Amino acid sequence: MLSTIRKTFAVCCIALTPFISQSLMAKPITIGMSFQEMNNPYFVTMKAALDQAGKDIGATVYVADARHDVSKQINDVEDMLQKKIDILLINPADSVGVQSAVLSAHNAGAVVVAIDAQAQGPLDSFVGSKNYDAGFLAGQYLGKNLNGKGKVAILDGIPVVPILERVRGFEAAMKAYPDIKIVTKQNGKQERDTALTVTENMLQANPDLAGIFSVNDVGALGALAAIQASGSKVKLVSVDGHPEAIKEILKPNSPFIATAAQFPRDQVRIGLGIALAKYWGANVPKTIPVDVKLIDKSNAQGFSW
Repeated sequence: MLSTIRKTFAVCCIALTPFISQSLMAKPITIGMSFQEMNNPYFVTMKAALDQAGKDIGATVYVADARHDVSKQINDVEDMLQKKIDILLINPADSVGVQSAVLSAHNAGAVVVAIDAQAQGPLDSFVGSKNYDAGFLAGQYLGKNLNGKGKVAILDGIPVVPILERVRGFEAAMKAYPDIKIVTKQNGKQERDTALTVTENMLQANPDLAGIFSVNDVGALGALAAIQASGSKVKLVSVDGHPEAIKEILKPNSPFIATAAQFPRDQVRIGLGIALAKYWGANVPKTIPVDVKLIDKSNAQGFSW
């Protein structure tokens, strides 16, 4: 079900259609999007939605992969500005470190909208999931499935606002379970191989561990491999809605019990729509939160981004 804000946005877009068509005929739009990484189906899905949206409105779209390197991301944005982009959509590799790129784009006259992860600097808007809610829902589900007791761990990630908010939400959910103790928080860098190694270390240091919260599904899949190899009874929850995570959740007796799913296609489409509205002179909200949805075995069948 669409959230109220997405319904409102859709109505606004329909109302603006004649104006949008006239504007596109007058001047083609050039859009740049800088991703924190592209080695992740979540962002591949987002890019595909952006490419299709760009095609639908006759825009030129440039895309760059920062590979989690904020210096590369800053250089990528400068390259896009040399191409005279009208709109910059940025998915920051580091919420603070990317500030100079946001400022450069703003000073160059581009509309700047952060997607999925918040960025410091003079943004026109930010569109992203309700990441606190995602962490809270995952934590709440884990707590119930542990019957409110046991030791749990957090598989952390890179220092961007969504990751920090997911962890904050999870920690808040744990406060409702006084007999659950968070015994360790370690950085799996949101990567499968790194998360596997980190989880192996967690399990060795805490043989009685009962649950793990991963800040994303790719890291969770690495954690899952470590859990299965160890033969432990650890229950795993995460955030994203990754297709492979959904498959694992559906398997009988899987340690992977739930993920708080995001909607990457919606995020980039709404972000582009807001950027276009700003480009054409409309006042736009500074923040647009996008709902998340908890997926477990009961509703995983048929779910996809």
